[in-house]
Amino acid sequence: MRIKVLQRDLSAHLPQKRGDATPIQRNLNPLAHPFARARERVRAVNAAKMERIFAKPFVTQLEGHQDNVEVLARRPDKLNVIASASADGEIIVHDLPQRTHLLRIPGAHKNAITGLTFADTDRVLSCGIDKFVRLWDVAEVDQLQQESAMIIDDEEYGAMRIGASTNKAKRKQESLAEFLRSTIDHHYSDSMFATGSNCVQLWDVNKSAPVSNITFGSATETVKAIRFNASETSVLASVGTDRSFTLYDIRTGKAERRIIMQMQANALSWSPIFPTTMLLASEDHNLYTYDIRSLNAPSQIYKGHVAAVTSCDWSPTGTEFVSGGWDRTVQMWKEGVGRGSEVYHSKRMQRVLCTLFTLDARFVLSGSDDGSVRVWKAKSSDKLGVLDTREKAALEYRESLKARWRADREVSKVLRSHHVPKPVHKAAKIKRTMLDARNVKEERRRKHTRAGDEKPKAERKKAVIVEQQ
Repeated sequence: MRIKVLQRDLSAHLPQKRGDATPIQRNLNPLAHPFARARERVRAVNAAKMERIFAKPFVTQLEGHQDNVEVLARRPDKLNVIASASADGEIIVHDLPQRTHLLRIPGAHKNAITGLTFADTDRVLSCGIDKFVRLWDVAEVDQLQQESAMIIDDEEYGAMRIGASTNKAKRKQESLAEFLRSTIDHHYSDSMFATGSNCVQLWDVNKSAPVSNITFGSATETVKAIRFNASETSVLASVGTDRSFTLYDIRTGKAERRIIMQMQANALSWSPIFPTTMLLASEDHNLYTYDIRSLNAPSQIYKGHVAAVTSCDWSPTGTEFVSGGWDRTVQMWKEGVGRGSEVYHSKRMQRVLCTLFTLDARFVLSGSDDGSVRVWKAKSSDKLGVLDTREKAALEYRESLKARWRADREVSKVLRSHHVPKPVHKAAKIKRTMLDARNVKEERRRKHTRAGDEKPKAERKKAVIVEQQ
């Protein structure tokens, strides 16, 4: 008599190694799963809700300043070193992971510091309203960072961290200028930097006098911010108090193009991915991106702040950027998406004066009126620390579900929901009422006056008044 016995390989039904999930046999025939789409939608809604539940963007606060934090700068070759300067003339170099001070320079300037940038890995440039441009040697930061990482762990002495927080850097060089300096930026490859005041001045790091002055023929502005282009390094851009945005070419020593906008811009930033894209933070509560090949209108308007936008900075990936404003909020934006930004805020944070992305694009720093530098997550629901393989797979699956069901009404509603402070919410409501009244007035004017024969002007066309060459 023959007996047929079913034989199964035991390894196909048991985990490969300890800690793995038990394998499950699934029938992939779609006819066997008539409710698969409905289940997937429920999972997408739950994934969106979980993102909002775990949205805790605040990481830590870096203390040390006694006055407004005016400017922030990141070291070009290190992920964990940033410098900050305050209105009382103090410069602090921070170690982000250890949350300590690597260097502290009290009295770097007599008054407020308005510009700060790394000249290279070992030197920092600063300028202030005391008319001085100063070059600081911070080469000992690497040594201090190694010392701060040394931990003596012993049963008798316990754990002790060695650090240096009050070391003073050596002042290598200083230059006295005719006008007060409001901004500074260093060239990406040459030993050259630019400062902004009543005109744009180019300096050599090894000299104590400006190499050349650049200005537009009819310009009367005070330059508020200045930035070199990372790709075309001879191109320089600035914004001024006369509502101007100007492009310079340092090879010819001339201002090439200039536009006058409806309201003045407070900050600017070049896109790291698209070299012709410029981001401007404006006094009219909006942010604008311009393509410098066509400056007659902005390519995109970003609306979300309810007060003047004072700072902006692109992510190193070029897909998002951060802004800070007078409304005491930090907002995260997706490139090309004009609304629906992430709003970061805290109870004690005052008006935000400067914002900065870290080089790994995972964190955002903000400096405010209350003298603190705050660290935020670039993505508010990200989990800090080490993730195992199963956690990574689950997160990737949730992200794919949200992307696939983003057009669903319930999923999009959850993703759009953001909590904002009560004063910001009230200000936004008042602003919407004012804008609606302005639109009604404009519509009635077109209907009942001779001027109504003119076609309504697009919002983007209103941003630029005139372009000059």
